[in-house]
Amino acid sequence: MGLSRLAELHGVATSFSPSADVTVSVPDDTVTAVLAALGVDAATPAEVGRSLAAAESAASSRLLPPTVVIWSGEPLPAALTALPPGAVLTLDPEPGTAGAPSPLRMRVTAAPAPGTATPSWWTGPPLGVHRLTVRTPDHHHTTVTLVVAPDRVPQPPGRTHGFLVQLYSLLSARSWGMGDLGDLADLAAWSGRTLRSGFVQVNPLHAAVPGRPTDPSPYRPSSRRFPDPVHLHIESIPEYGHVPEPGRAALDDLRQQAAALREAVLNKGALIDRDAVWELKRQALELIHQVPLTPGRRAAYCDFLAEQGRALEDHALWCALAEVHGPQWRTWPAELRDPRSPRSARARSELMDRVDFHCRLAWLTDSQLATAQGAARESGMAVGIVHDLAVGVHPDGADVWSRQDAFAHGMSVGAPADTFNARGQDWGLPPWRPDALAASGYAPFRHLLRGLLAHAGALRIDHVMGLFRLWWVPEGRPPTEGTYVGYDADAMLAVLVLEAHRAGAVVLGEDLGTVEPGVREALARRGVLGTSVLWFERDWDGTGRPLAPEKWRADCVATATTHDLPSTAARLTGDHVTLRHRLGLLTRSLEEELAADATDTAEWLAYLARLRLLPEGEGDEEAAVRAVHRFLLRTPARMAGVWLPDTVGDRRPQNLPGTWDQYPNWRLPVADAEGHPVTLEEIAASPRLHRLMAVLTQSQGASDGPNGRGAPKRRGASRARTAPPDARPS
Repeated sequence: MGLSRLAELHGVATSFSPSADVTVSVPDDTVTAVLAALGVDAATPAEVGRSLAAAESAASSRLLPPTVVIWSGEPLPAALTALPPGAVLTLDPEPGTAGAPSPLRMRVTAAPAPGTATPSWWTGPPLGVHRLTVRTPDHHHTTVTLVVAPDRVPQPPGRTHGFLVQLYSLLSARSWGMGDLGDLADLAAWSGRTLRSGFVQVNPLHAAVPGRPTDPSPYRPSSRRFPDPVHLHIESIPEYGHVPEPGRAALDDLRQQAAALREAVLNKGALIDRDAVWELKRQALELIHQVPLTPGRRAAYCDFLAEQGRALEDHALWCALAEVHGPQWRTWPAELRDPRSPRSARARSELMDRVDFHCRLAWLTDSQLATAQGAARESGMAVGIVHDLAVGVHPDGADVWSRQDAFAHGMSVGAPADTFNARGQDWGLPPWRPDALAASGYAPFRHLLRGLLAHAGALRIDHVMGLFRLWWVPEGRPPTEGTYVGYDADAMLAVLVLEAHRAGAVVLGEDLGTVEPGVREALARRGVLGTSVLWFERDWDGTGRPLAPEKWRADCVATATTHDLPSTAARLTGDHVTLRHRLGLLTRSLEEELAADATDTAEWLAYLARLRLLPEGEGDEEAAVRAVHRFLLRTPARMAGVWLPDTVGDRRPQNLPGTWDQYPNWRLPVADAEGHPVTLEEIAASPRLHRLMAVLTQSQGASDGPNGRGAPKRRGASRARTAPPDARPS
């Protein structure tokens, strides 16, 4: 009983319900290990008693929680209205808050009058993240973070469609062996102007952990705070044209080597080799770095350094130290494992040139991200570039090294066992400590969002349920022996809504898989759009048949597939089943799996035919792909996402969950129906693409006005339950 109460006070679950009629108990050893990662000793009954007494005492004596949220236009939280009369509140506004007195003082006189939401003594502070100090008449006092947020995030203007693409897979005739930010800007400019697209959604562009081989997954980055310079388009860097001889000749040689890499991928069947690409780009960037910045460029760079502050300096120092000692910071000399140690301070001076080099790369990448978003908006896109926030970071990376206090060491994020994966999942990502986040006023989360939203029209949040709770797996234990740890979802959402409001950005949540009751409703209340994938949208609470389009939720991105799922052509043809069979991933015989898959596909195709969305008739794969997208436009979804490989008939998934070296995850270029890689230029000229996109442009133009960006018809829609596998990248 004591352990359960102690766990409850720290947000650690002692049981969970994978389905409505099933409750699973969490092993006591797991609970004890998770509490230890939160700094709570529960190793013995005596320690449980002492820790419980301390936690209950702290809870009873606390005037306010560490972070208090106020939603604009909504009643004050009970924690504020319950303060005793005579208490004095002193608010120090967030630096830079326009028109806010500093400090703002209020005295509690009485509770709100009946029928009112706000007490008479309350003076509403402006939007922002403020410091609030409360002193009571009996001399108790506390200082907390006060987050004042709008009630909802910005919404897309009307209905729109756009592409979903893994940027590395999008090679152009000028790429250095993988897609880059120049290609992204070009894709956005072309699709916005020619196809009236409203957005382009890309994979996470976070900085990777260096090494050979580098983990190719964009979902296990070194840092989520800063982008990876491997995405730079080298020739677009202004200093590139001013490299003198002999550096100019060296650059020409590097370009020839890059062309050979590109040729190998496009015409010789080679996989995308991120390490080889980075080696060439690194050498080019070293040469470019020797060119002095012009006064104006130098001023812009200094502004960037000042804006990013210590976070960028820490990131760059980690990169410099990794060059010397390797990327696994836990194996570095002991003093260097602490970013605040005297030895680390000396390293900042000793490696100043390398620190500046990596800071410069962050600035150059940030600049090209801004250019890509600018190109998107100039093309007429209603949203622009949709960036992706991975659910966590690599334990050996820069973020964990620089903010060790914020992470739960010895823990990994994953997923419990479910009908799709009886063994559960361990993603190898250390989770944020909810207590550390709250104590810091959610500073790591705020700064992360601010950086990602700087040049984004929208932000997709991978596994958005992590704002509410995450499955923690103790090191050395199987994923089935993990447990859920709760976060202050109100605070996390308030920070998200505030930062999105400041950036004018839409927010998309990947809410596929097992979703705790009430989560989708809470996200919808704050304007966060969900994700709905056609094949999983069925009437799960009734007939089990495909969900009628008018019953889909409006507040979502509707799509036929994602990077973790088969392409539409592969699903329609059953190719995804035979692929999994070849890799030994099926749990039933090939015949059984193919029969079940064929039944599912046939049901959908018959339904599309009944809706008159398949006028060409069944048996035409390309026509069926168009019919699927006609269906998506029949739903009230605010955004319709088109998987770019679907436009040219690609049958290969970019990632196959459950595989590692059995399949080339994250290393495939976009290819046509025969598996031949195609360039951005070839994609743009593809008749198949234009036949598909005509469906979207004509349908949206007819229903929503010019550019498909007018106000959508709002139809009544009940929320659909989706049930795809909650699979993270392998």
